[in-house]
Amino acid sequence: MLYVQQSLGPDEELIHVGRFHWMYTFSAMMSIFWGFFFCIAILVGALYLQRFTGFHFWSSEMPYDASGLERLRALNPYLKFFAFLMFVMGLYRFAHMMVIKATTEIAITNNRLVYKTGLLARYVGEISIDRIEGVNLLQGILGRLLNYGRVMIRGMGVGELVLPPIEDPVAFRKAIEKARST
Repeated sequence: MLYVQQSLGPDEELIHVGRFHWMYTFSAMMSIFWGFFFCIAILVGALYLQRFTGFHFWSSEMPYDASGLERLRALNPYLKFFAFLMFVMGLYRFAHMMVIKATTEIAITNNRLVYKTGLLARYVGEISIDRIEGVNLLQGILGRLLNYGRVMIRGMGVGELVLPPIEDPVAFRKAIEKARST
């Protein structure tokens, strides 16, 4: 919350801070799981495909009584690289989502709504509270059950600002209404 606190005006006070829901972190962790799952599925699938169809994914003929580890070591390097790439893509998605979570600030003050994101380059979206035309809540079934959702804010002359999944979006919407009334 460093940027928002630094940019507060002399008579401006913080009303509400939007936070990412734990489901965002969970889905980031699931990216690692799915990357690992697809990595193992490719390797094990290649071994089973060879065993049941006779199609070889390795350059040299392996003896039939070779162990699974020997067969895995003898797999085509491109296939092993592709499996490794699946795992790396899962790690990359996890890191990307965590950087977004760590560098995003969402806050409502008595004068404006502030949405800041970015690690090296900074993107700051600020909408004056009196220029907010409408607030829409985007919440699916799972969002209703676990109390998270996205908030879409329409501002006059600004367009739409869609916030990432935050916890308790109804309280965030109420905080906007509270800031409008003061």
